[in-house]
Amino acid sequence: MKRTLFLIVFLAIVVPVGWVLFCKYEGDLPQADISLPSRYLKQSYEINMTATDKGAGLRHVTVSIVQKDNEKVLLDKSYPPASILSLFSDNAIVSDTFVIPVETGKYGMSDGQAVIRIVVTDYAWRKWTKGNRFYEERPVIIDTVPPRFQVLTSQHNVSKGGVGLVIYKLDEENVQSGVRVGENFFPGYSGVFNDPMVITALFALSHTQGPDTRILVEARDPAGNETKRGFYHYIKDKTFRSDTLNISDGFLEFKMPDFDLGPLEAQFLTEQNPLLAKFLYINETLRRQNVETVLKVPSDTRTELMWQDRFNRLSGAANRAQFADKRTYKYNGKVVSHSTHLGIDLASTSNAPVGATNNGRIIMAENVGIFGNTVIIDHGLGLASLYAHLSQMSVAKGDMVKKDDIIGRTGLTGLAGGDHLHFSMMLHNVFINPVEWWDPVWITNNITSKIESVKAQIQ
Repeated sequence: MKRTLFLIVFLAIVVPVGWVLFCKYEGDLPQADISLPSRYLKQSYEINMTATDKGAGLRHVTVSIVQKDNEKVLLDKSYPPASILSLFSDNAIVSDTFVIPVETGKYGMSDGQAVIRIVVTDYAWRKWTKGNRFYEERPVIIDTVPPRFQVLTSQHNVSKGGVGLVIYKLDEENVQSGVRVGENFFPGYSGVFNDPMVITALFALSHTQGPDTRILVEARDPAGNETKRGFYHYIKDKTFRSDTLNISDGFLEFKMPDFDLGPLEAQFLTEQNPLLAKFLYINETLRRQNVETVLKVPSDTRTELMWQDRFNRLSGAANRAQFADKRTYKYNGKVVSHSTHLGIDLASTSNAPVGATNNGRIIMAENVGIFGNTVIIDHGLGLASLYAHLSQMSVAKGDMVKKDDIIGRTGLTGLAGGDHLHFSMMLHNVFINPVEWWDPVWITNNITSKIESVKAQIQ
């Protein structure tokens, strides 16, 4: 009887008390999983943090920014104590998540080093019931001063559809900078000069941007501070040709079978003129998709000028279409479609060898819809040349080529109606007028003389 009574008392009192002491005296530290978007306290800076304690539960969470003797509390949150019964229930708060805004301009702190301090305590009975304590400091940098730069070039004459060059010097490192032309942004690069703070930026006007286009140099530091400033420039307006192309049944019967559009083919069969319906889709929807594809490729560029002197033109070829020609397509005398020709068509003999227009690196060699077999060469600083409708390609992505190295042969792949080379030049995501790059006088006046002049300035 006594043994039974002892067992009952043991199970009813001693075991629960032992379990309480075991749990309440647990020694596992609470944890804080904190994510800082950058070491630099940027504008619109937010700290994401999750505090957890799976034992006795969270007691207190504090997050602050500290610079010397100046401390600004960003988060200060206490949690209600859990009862003894919480050991057998979900009463304890074991996790909490925060998004903490940081606005350094309001804290009276100066630019320089600071720390983000995180303290989390729990409800364990250790340390005379003060609990276990998580403590961490993350170093950050306060930076509220925008970057500064000095434009080193003086003349910036650029034509509609053409290219300009500006060179400027930054006053601090790790700054993202370039030229904003309307909505387009052209990055600057530090690989042309020995001084990494001297930046070279090629920029371009598209065939739709005229004299009213706004052009600025922009610089943004890691803390998000920005400087935008205009520089002297002159934009020359230009009028591009209009051209009418008559689409014949013979052309449709000849070219449309070259394009396999998969499930869409059945859709065209329901049209009154299936071949014409397919052409319209290819000339408008597929053209837009293919243009977007090739314009992404020049972003794979090197931060150096790989080209030298003027760019060569396909030998012995005649111009069959000009840059930015506005094309109107007619079928049986009726206007059916429109497009803009963003390159120059060069016609030579059938299957004529095509040489690289200048030194560079192959960044595309594949079939691209309306362009057919297409080779793109990176010449550095975002400048690229494109060769389309090739009957064959003799290079692969990653190959280095010299001026006049054979990269393929002319053909009529894609939407070409006859054997020719479609030649384009691009700067980042904009098609530009190739004629400028064939002109040694233009290159000297607008590119190389500027670079040499700045080199003389900074030596």
